[in-house]
Amino acid sequence: MFKSTKAIDYDQARARMVADQLVARGISDERVLEAMGQVPRHLFVPESRRSQAYHDRPLSIGYGQTISQPYIVAYMTAALELSGEEKVLEIGTGSGYQTAILCQLARRVISIECVQELADAARKTLADLGYDTVEIVLGDGSTGLPERSPFDAIMFTAAAPEVPWPLRQQLADGGQLVGPVGSRYDQLLVRLQRHGDDWEREVLGPVIFVPLIGKHGWQE
Repeated sequence: MFKSTKAIDYDQARARMVADQLVARGISDERVLEAMGQVPRHLFVPESRRSQAYHDRPLSIGYGQTISQPYIVAYMTAALELSGEEKVLEIGTGSGYQTAILCQLARRVISIECVQELADAARKTLADLGYDTVEIVLGDGSTGLPERSPFDAIMFTAAAPEVPWPLRQQLADGGQLVGPVGSRYDQLLVRLQRHGDDWEREVLGPVIFVPLIGKHGWQE
């Protein structure tokens, strides 16, 4: 399904990425490791950057956005502790790579992107690769999708000053939310678990993400 004239090289690069960047740093969730080993990351970056697709760093995808470092993708995904039956809301589709990883691990993924060109490109890439359990929505991710809630898990992949209140409200009881909060240039990755009207908060570590632009994020 993912074969190309350079498939062997990319397969080897992806296997090294999983071993050297994920397993070696403590990612132990077998389902996450399997997904990271299957999804062809190189097809989610501009052709001019495909040789760098499996390097240990984020890459520009245009429009001021990036595809996250592989380790961060795996770490955030593992933090959601998905079982395979969840309906997941992703804020910030970007290239669609994180979306594809979530599709491997959840029943349904709805992803919101505010840049039309990125939404269109991600939608095409995901469709070309056969992902049919995902829906890409153009809009302000900071407001979520109240009409489609509740969501069993929520991930936002751009930084907000604090976890947007609408996203908290759209999280199902017992569900988990993961995302970066802080200033535009210095953030902490946090995980919230909902217990009725209470949220258990855990700080997972320092990160740097592009800002979440929207009503409940940052202004342009």
